[in-house]
Amino acid sequence: MRSPAGVVLFRCMVVGLLCLMAARADAWARPTTAHSAICHAVSTRDVPDSVGRRLPFDCTGKPQRYQSASLWLRFDVRAPAHAGQTSTLLVHNTRFDRMLVRFDYADGTSETQHVRSGAFGDHWRPGAQIAFRPQNGKVDLNRITLRIDRLSSYPLLRMRLVRAGEADVETTMLAGLVGAALTLLLAGALYDLTLAMGVRRQYLAWQGAWAGTVFLWGLSWSQFALLVAPGLAGTVAAQLSTALSVLSIPFATLSITTALAPGMAPRFLKQAALALAAIVLLIGIPAALVRGAMLESLAPLLAVAVLGALFCAMLCLAWGFRRGSPEARDLIGAWSIPSAALALTQLVDIGSSLWGGGPQILVLFASAWQTIWLSIAASRRLAKLRAERDVALAAEARACALAERDPLTGIRNRRGFVDASEALMQIAAADGAPIALLLIDVDRFKRINDEHGHAAGDVVLCAIASRLARWEGPMCTVARLGGEEFAMMVAHLSGQALVGFADHVRQEIAACDHRASIGERAVTISIGVAEVGRHDEFTGLYREADRALYAAKRDGRNRVSHAADASPWPPAAQGEGPAATGTKFSASGSSAPRG
Repeated sequence: MRSPAGVVLFRCMVVGLLCLMAARADAWARPTTAHSAICHAVSTRDVPDSVGRRLPFDCTGKPQRYQSASLWLRFDVRAPAHAGQTSTLLVHNTRFDRMLVRFDYADGTSETQHVRSGAFGDHWRPGAQIAFRPQNGKVDLNRITLRIDRLSSYPLLRMRLVRAGEADVETTMLAGLVGAALTLLLAGALYDLTLAMGVRRQYLAWQGAWAGTVFLWGLSWSQFALLVAPGLAGTVAAQLSTALSVLSIPFATLSITTALAPGMAPRFLKQAALALAAIVLLIGIPAALVRGAMLESLAPLLAVAVLGALFCAMLCLAWGFRRGSPEARDLIGAWSIPSAALALTQLVDIGSSLWGGGPQILVLFASAWQTIWLSIAASRRLAKLRAERDVALAAEARACALAERDPLTGIRNRRGFVDASEALMQIAAADGAPIALLLIDVDRFKRINDEHGHAAGDVVLCAIASRLARWEGPMCTVARLGGEEFAMMVAHLSGQALVGFADHVRQEIAACDHRASIGERAVTISIGVAEVGRHDEFTGLYREADRALYAAKRDGRNRVSHAADASPWPPAAQGEGPAATGTKFSASGSSAPRG
């Protein structure tokens, strides 16, 4: 049984071969048909088409010195016509200037059709194919002769002869498959680029660029681009396909190397992958532009550079996988099915099968599958990160709420009250509404703690806070400022209405039942009231309310005092004044400690 590391390395090598196949958009294959051997001849380009009948054809070896001349190919056809059924010659697009096809019939007649680079007319088909169909379906077809001017490479030429009905079915199937793959690639590219901008992950941007490049390669290779740009037909489309496939290699390498966090793979290995990707560009750009024998010379060098870049990149992934990188795991998983597809192409000669798409259609679908896989994996990881972020934000919100809440009573503390009060003051100022601060202090609370204990005192404070919390709302906020002191910020009340509200609060607190904790002992409060006037800041308002509270304490407790006149309301009850309490005040009006 293979070790996991060995499986990963095997997959990496297979992936490199798959990308090499994608880089060679014009797949290397021998020109063959399903009928007889191909004979060849070479002539100058200025000879007329009729000369082809008299040329000396050689049925052995390979043609030579044809790149700047006219290459003639001829093969016999042993396919009789039946009930109007004809055969269609499908030639895969490659680099050439002009292509002429002559059909010779059994009755001695002939028919010619031709295309040239930049003008395929209605002869182009999905999957980089050019279709030539004889019009006479009633006479047997004996021979087919092709003339190709300035063909760049004979090994890149691939053609098939199939029945017309089968050709139509293949065209329909191939169009549907290519269209589906291109749609998936475009959706994946847009999604990856959008996701990269949203989460600011560099490798997703490179992955989106790779998917977009492969999408454009698929448009060019499949010839769907001819629907909007017919002038691309022929050499331009072939060169553009090669250029785009070469460009996809650096994008794939950057996506892989930037996906791994620092330390997940050796730095020298990443640098080697990027350096080889740069070499791919240096070799691939000339390979996309040149015509003739140089193309066949550059192909092996390009193959080595592509394999080296992808092999180093896959080693980085294997290294990151062993170190627990989730990105490496996703990327390796994304290439599993493409690896199996490539293994099939290495064991079985696909040629022009798969409805004429050959290995390129596998590359296109493997790329689409990989893009969708990585998009789903990135979305899943993003959803997990969002869930973790939401949990962290919720914890932070709870921490902030706790920081603004009194742990004993559950209402706001001083910090929370100041923030809420300033916001309420701004709203009231914008509406032109009055706003006031009520400072509330429990009378003689120290005696409650001394006589009944601090636990009973805490119960009393909680009961008072619970009663005050009933007034909490958009126009009122309450808080415990500390110890036995509470506060209320009230909007839309002023003057006697405000004082009446404060006295109602005083009576409600006095009516609280504390028998369970302190027996029949009554608990009262004193309230100092200050309205926003010349003091339009919280600190100034608090100072005025505090002065009024001291006045309420000085004048006998269990009462309301307004800062405007520092006089109690209602008047002091008999036996509740300073004389009764024994509290001493100076002539200057300074107050004694609260209690």
